[in-house]
Amino acid sequence: MPFTLLGPCEYREEIRKSRFIALTAPVTSATEAQAFIAAHSDASASHNCWAWKVGQQYRFSDDGEPGGTAGRPILAAIEAQEMDQVVVLVIRWYGGIQLGTGGLARAYGGSANKCLQAAPRRELVIREPYRCHCLFAELPLLKARLAELDCLLEREDYDTTGAELQLAIPAPRVAELQRLLADISRGRIELLPQ
Repeated sequence: MPFTLLGPCEYREEIRKSRFIALTAPVTSATEAQAFIAAHSDASASHNCWAWKVGQQYRFSDDGEPGGTAGRPILAAIEAQEMDQVVVLVIRWYGGIQLGTGGLARAYGGSANKCLQAAPRRELVIREPYRCHCLFAELPLLKARLAELDCLLEREDYDTTGAELQLAIPAPRVAELQRLLADISRGRIELLPQ
């Protein structure tokens, strides 16, 4: 099960006189990830290396470090922690001692890994959109029971007989929601995918 962050986190480390600061935050889109990187990159630093992952999309940058020694290890740390919808920026101030390609990969990946491990996280629940129509008499009971199924009520539009509900529910709980709707309405409410 993938995880995401509850909020931003920072980790600082010095490795052979080079200073590393890893910053991470939850994001929901590529645009949001790039905005975080732009806002937190330090122009006075030697390198601002980063990686982000949002669903099947991902990007990374070595920012002048030898190819594959910074961005790829940061992305590997994200994947090793089973994270999604996160961005990690590792800022390096060169300290005068060469780390070598293996040392760089360990430093960038290690800083990212430690930052992600320290960050508060939550399980990332992927919900699917559904809709249904229920009568006014059924609405209070249904709304009271949605939280039990980890189901979100995203929108409700009222008409003369009741409400059209737009719901988001984890895929494994759809059958339970269908049973609940059948019980509440004596089989009248139909759950439809959007």
